[in-house]
Amino acid sequence: MEIVSALHPVIKNQRTMKKLLFILTMFIVLAGFKRNTATRTITGIVYSADDKQPLPGVSVLVKGTNIGTQTNAAGAYSINVPNGSTTLEFSFIGYQSQNIKIGNNTKVNVTLKGSSNSLNEVVAAGYSSDRAQYSLSGRAEGLQMAKQYKVSKEARNIYGYMAPAPVADNESYKGITENTFTNAASTPLSTFSVDVDAASYSNVRRFINNGQLPPADAVRVEEMINYFNYDLAGPTDGGPVAIHTELSSAPWNTKHRLLRIGLKAKTIPTKNLPASNLVFLVDVSGSMNMANKLPLVQSSLKMLVDQLRPQDKVALVVYAGAAGVVLPSTAGDKKERIKNAIDNLSAGGSTAGGAGIKLAYSIAAENLIKGGNNRIILATDGDFNVGASSDDDMEKLIEKKRESGISLSVLGYGMGNYKDSKMETLADKGNGNYAYIDNITEARKTLVSEFGGTLFTVAKDVKLQIEFNPAKVQAYRLLGYENRILNKEDFNDDKKDAGDIGSGHTVTAFYEIVPAGIKDDYMVSVDPLKYQKVKQTAPVTTGSEEMMTIKFRYKEPVSAVSKLSQAVVYDKPMNFTATSTDFKFASAVAEVGMLLRDSKFKQKASYAHAIATARAGKGTDNEGYRAEFIRLAESSKLLSRSTELAKIGDEE
Repeated sequence: MEIVSALHPVIKNQRTMKKLLFILTMFIVLAGFKRNTATRTITGIVYSADDKQPLPGVSVLVKGTNIGTQTNAAGAYSINVPNGSTTLEFSFIGYQSQNIKIGNNTKVNVTLKGSSNSLNEVVAAGYSSDRAQYSLSGRAEGLQMAKQYKVSKEARNIYGYMAPAPVADNESYKGITENTFTNAASTPLSTFSVDVDAASYSNVRRFINNGQLPPADAVRVEEMINYFNYDLAGPTDGGPVAIHTELSSAPWNTKHRLLRIGLKAKTIPTKNLPASNLVFLVDVSGSMNMANKLPLVQSSLKMLVDQLRPQDKVALVVYAGAAGVVLPSTAGDKKERIKNAIDNLSAGGSTAGGAGIKLAYSIAAENLIKGGNNRIILATDGDFNVGASSDDDMEKLIEKKRESGISLSVLGYGMGNYKDSKMETLADKGNGNYAYIDNITEARKTLVSEFGGTLFTVAKDVKLQIEFNPAKVQAYRLLGYENRILNKEDFNDDKKDAGDIGSGHTVTAFYEIVPAGIKDDYMVSVDPLKYQKVKQTAPVTTGSEEMMTIKFRYKEPVSAVSKLSQAVVYDKPMNFTATSTDFKFASAVAEVGMLLRDSKFKQKASYAHAIATARAGKGTDNEGYRAEFIRLAESSKLLSRSTELAKIGDEE
């Protein structure tokens, strides 16, 4: 009132005084509101009490609010806590949840203990069914929580407070018929195209982190293995790719051998990479109107924009009910203009995917850089429903367009209506990569950490053909690559399309081998033919120690003619304990992949064995991806046990 008294001489009437009092009151209220809504940032690392290693994927929630985040691959988190909040809740599958008082601290490290009764009595949390806006990225952004519901006893305590509802059963995956054991005497040649895609791993991770085992056809073993980087030497002979081999016993059947073939592409420094002509093709249909879809797409693409140089250029094309150009081709140093165009995107309408792809190819062709990296980057959940939409239609469209020298890479997003089969087809036929982005950390890995490998090809149409020596090999089986198998004649056919390898990429392929002379259930005989006599070919008896010859064929990025190189593998397996950390770790990933698929060839594979092997092969693991895999394997073990209990109806 003293302020009012001082102002009284200049106040002409009572109405003016009331206005002034109202303004002063609102100022005080707003000032108080600002003070009450101030926040401070708390950071820290969450560790496992079992092995003192960081825990990725831990849910961190400000108690009493819906503000939350998640630890990254290195177990670190950062969260803005409103003033007045005193407690953080930490929860993770298979571990005891903790409530931690934060006091005046700005850094809070936490150690979680394993839960011995992690399959008992916890309530899982579901989310608003009319929006279904839940994902790992959504949780990290603190999505609104709706209601809690009870689940079966066997599935309880998988995620505690933050467990999501089951994924809607409207996702599509291309069926996989596993490679079988092949008789080396009758079929000595095995031919396939390389594959550097890793979408299956991050998609499988999404299922497991959501408290579910993935559908069997979502598990592509080779993509799980090739999600990880391996310590292989690059080429020294001037070629684009080096070949490495390692031979030991198969962990799941010690009578068998396991051969690892590793490829390492040369690494080109970013400053020496060719100029890029990129077209961002973004699905803005109604199905993308979810927090783990279009908003995550926008964040992902902006990270990629940060990697662009002045000589690069990018255009932005969108499609929903129709397709249109949002941003014409723009120089890479105009980052603010490009990011503003990305930020202004919104979702709604049907999905004219075919029209969008045609328009994107047209824009890319108009701005073609000869000898450059001409590429469309499609970001979508794959749910096309207008125009050319079937897998066959899209495949034919892409096959026609790839001859122009423009590649198509696919970034998949979302859950519930995710169309993996369609996106894998697009990327395979478009000579591009396919990645599944389930959170912002995965976006950074794909578009920042592995920028060169994701976008810049150093060898195209890469094929492998292995000739097995029947004197040493009774039978063999390629693990994974089922959709990359080629006819033996395709190896020398330069018109036959195959996979590409990007700058710095590593590729691993495993063969499980039944040595000659081993009695094995996988060697099945057939009756003699009635109408023709099969010429009996005597096995090689030269005393050669050669087990097989690996032939490797590739093309330079701008060449139409392939080059050939070879490597010989001798029958000199090393003891499994003496193998490299990479061999151990990659074999553990293959073992978990077979278990997730419930493969009929899993033999004595087990989660316990795979986890122990992965730990032995963890190595330095600077970015924490291998530690994350070990956690996923441990979670899969729990979920697998839960599924078994549910089937037999037992109570613990």
